[in-house]
Amino acid sequence: MGSEFPICKACDNNGNLLPLSDFGSQGAPIHYKAWVCSVPSCGYNIKIRNGDVYINEPISSGDSHVPRTRG
Repeated sequence: MGSEFPICKACDNNGNLLPLSDFGSQGAPIHYKAWVCSVPSCGYNIKIRNGDVYINEPISSGDSHVPRTRG
């Protein structure tokens, strides 16, 4: 049985690269903005921001994130 997602070549734990999406500043969806390894201890990630590609940026849990209020 094959995997639906690409295999992470950066880890030895048979992780898969999982796609993440986001929304742009105007609310339009941005599909596949980032890919992260499914094995948390691996931590491999690749992201696109403002047309630049970033590899292995630090990953935070998001606990300190404060949502924007819309009004």
